[in-house]
Amino acid sequence: FSPGLLVVAGSFAAFRLLNRGLERLVPPPPSARRNRWKWRNIWTEPQALRSAHNWSPHRFCLNPGLSEDLVGKHPPGAHSLVAVSVGYFLEDFVDMLCNQKLHQSWELLFHHSVVIVCFGIAVLLHQYVGFALVALLVEINSIFLHLRQILLMANLVHTPCYRLNSLVNLGTYVVFRIATLAWMTRWLLLNRDNVPLAMYAVGTVGMAIMTPMNIILFYRLLRSDFFK
Repeated sequence: FSPGLLVVAGSFAAFRLLNRGLERLVPPPPSARRNRWKWRNIWTEPQALRSAHNWSPHRFCLNPGLSEDLVGKHPPGAHSLVAVSVGYFLEDFVDMLCNQKLHQSWELLFHHSVVIVCFGIAVLLHQYVGFALVALLVEINSIFLHLRQILLMANLVHTPCYRLNSLVNLGTYVVFRIATLAWMTRWLLLNRDNVPLAMYAVGTVGMAIMTPMNIILFYRLLRSDFFK
């Protein structure tokens, strides 16, 4: 039994409570009242995980040698951060499964399943935590993706705020999603001999799934916000 599972369970419960209470803290505008659960769901990550995601690059600045060993080495608190993230993704998975039709959410459910499996391995084994920490850099862009959805639901598309967020969203997408996934794929290839076959297979499959999904989403964002 791993103590990390307690952190995962506590994180799941905390995000569940936060999700339930956000409608009172941030009431939905009239345009979003038909889809109240979505409004709550969108607000959960920017409010709760913003500091956690910002923690990830901060730790890399303080530990420049971390990139040399992403298997057995990780800074203090990194394991708990990954466990908290697993709890969030589990809560978001359950929330979508209970409130949204499968054909509308299967891509995100699939994405969350891959993340939960990969991060779960890091939590249970206390290894590959550094690799999971790199993967969390991807989620920094999710703040602006979620803000984009909030502005859409609030009917604020034709505003300077939406245009500015679109530019920042695209920039952070390239830096924190596409570039990070490319770096992770390169690291896996270069460290093939240092990673057990089973873990290498999990990492390779994860990258093979995540990279096309993110490229497709990038194309959708470009088409919707800049070439519509």
